[in-house]
Amino acid sequence: MMKQKYRILLVDDDGDLLNLLYSCMKEKYEIDLARNGKQGLDFLKRNKYSLILLDVMLPGMDGFSVLEKIRENCTTPVILLTAKDTQDDKVNGLYTGADDYITKPFDMKELLARVDSQIRRNTVFNNGLLKIEELKYPSITIDPASRAVKTEHGEIFLTGKEFDVLYFLASSPRQIYTKKQIYKAVWQEEYVYDDDNIMAVISKIRKKIEIDPATPRLISTIRGVGYRFDGGN
Repeated sequence: MMKQKYRILLVDDDGDLLNLLYSCMKEKYEIDLARNGKQGLDFLKRNKYSLILLDVMLPGMDGFSVLEKIRENCTTPVILLTAKDTQDDKVNGLYTGADDYITKPFDMKELLARVDSQIRRNTVFNNGLLKIEELKYPSITIDPASRAVKTEHGEIFLTGKEFDVLYFLASSPRQIYTKKQIYKAVWQEEYVYDDDNIMAVISKIRKKIEIDPATPRLISTIRGVGYRFDGGN
């Protein structure tokens, strides 16, 4: 029996790049191509995807706006593609809910490796292949099987990276982790002193799970060291 292919949505206004990506990925994945944000969102309404590759510089609705729409009700991993190599763009993408970010021009092998990594990580969590347990604390419950987070105010929606960071910290309450430790554990890459990635994700998590993000009870900042999960105690 032929193994079912994962399905990927490519959203980019560069026709030559779309054709190149399609040629490189069609043997391993089912591919849908969209030339603008509206077309990409229309595809997303009709189909379920394992990953979305989304260009930032799109005509009309830019990639950040498209990502905001995607994140209203979808946790599918999103890798942003952009010709800009500024820290502001990278942080903006992470705040909006991107799972990864790659700058054009990129090495095709690197892009394909990141695609494989995101799909593998998402599939492992969603299929319950990792032996990880539900975490229950006085003010929050974190379920890795369904990737659901519940607080006193109901169920909270987290993106893939947000959930992974929260689960990592909550798995060892009161343990202080450096940014390097968090990065290597969650991103599964060598740390390159890219603190803005982690700070952006932590900020997003706090806005969603804390009663007052300015005075967090669940995730504490340990100045000069890193972060610690306190469980709301």
